[in-house]
Amino acid sequence: MVSLSPPTRRLSLLDRWLYGELLGPLLFGVGIFSVLLVTVDVLFELVRRVVEDGLPLAPALQVLILQLPGLMVYTFPMAMLLGTLLTYSKLSSCNELIALRSVGVPTGRYVLPALVLGLFFSVASFMVNDLVVPRSNHSSFVVLQTALGRAVPKSRGEHIIYPHHGRIATEDGGSRRSLAQLFYAAEAVDGHMKDIIVLDMSRPGILQVVQAREAYFDQEQGSLLFLDGTTTSLANEGGAQSRISFEEQLYPIGDTPLRLAEIPTDPDSMTVVQIRKYQTLLEETGNLQQARKFSVRLQEKFSFPLSCIVFALVGSSIGAQSVGNSRNRSKGFGISLIIIFGYYLLSFLFSSFGVHGILPPYVSAWGPVAIGLAAGLVLLRQSSR
Repeated sequence: MVSLSPPTRRLSLLDRWLYGELLGPLLFGVGIFSVLLVTVDVLFELVRRVVEDGLPLAPALQVLILQLPGLMVYTFPMAMLLGTLLTYSKLSSCNELIALRSVGVPTGRYVLPALVLGLFFSVASFMVNDLVVPRSNHSSFVVLQTALGRAVPKSRGEHIIYPHHGRIATEDGGSRRSLAQLFYAAEAVDGHMKDIIVLDMSRPGILQVVQAREAYFDQEQGSLLFLDGTTTSLANEGGAQSRISFEEQLYPIGDTPLRLAEIPTDPDSMTVVQIRKYQTLLEETGNLQQARKFSVRLQEKFSFPLSCIVFALVGSSIGAQSVGNSRNRSKGFGISLIIIFGYYLLSFLFSSFGVHGILPPYVSAWGPVAIGLAAGLVLLRQSSR
């Protein structure tokens, strides 16, 4: 009788043994680093809120749970490093790796399961960081503000600056593309902007200064509606001026200033789609410095999860050679902390260089990954000797 089910390829005995050896230390790493990050990053702040601000315990616990996905993104790479380091140092100290080499198993073969697990954790980290973290961070903010009796605006921004470019008529009858209006609002909350100033340079020889107490976007007219303001017209070279007060005035500048106000200040808590959207908007409005920051963060959304593979390669390579005589977890944990600190310091420096324009966004985001993989390959080659 012929089976219609597709053939399955089972894991080899070597793979099952190595995965089994890796599982315990990986779970230990996830647990220990989760406790450390929760204690340092969240728990102390929540305790302070409970004691000083009277935050109830139930919302505090809810905030703690909602903050966990964001911490897990950092826990996975750390756990991969500690887990592989402990596993392969144990196998080395027990001469298991020597036995594998004696029967012809190359170093890359018994390190392969660690890299497969590193790839799995990289994918899981990316999915959690892109699909879960933005929603959980926003929910934790809402829960915290509500529990403290504070209003939670849907969108909020301060000091919104929008340079609007367009074609401007010239005195010789032609036209050129230049800065037409420079828009400024001191604050924007849920679609309402306050303390607006607009410098209008769209007319040749005349500068208009529009000031308004408040403005919001009129959907039917497709323009901003200014409330309680004045329009002052100034002629070039100190000519005559006029001043007109108004209660309402439509200003054809679109809704871009409001969309700028909705851009979150922390791109780390945004999805890939949101970062792409706001990066394009910032580039269109001429805010190239902020757009460059979003470009760097976009690349880091993809590069940071791959640190799981980097740490898996580095941890297994070091564990297979230099930590072979280690008999306790404290030494492996100490080495892990040093490597983690060095890698994240390197990532921080490259990220800062990218945000400030010293390095291109791709180099600043992927540089630490490339350096880490290169170092891991060198260590792997040394351990195979």
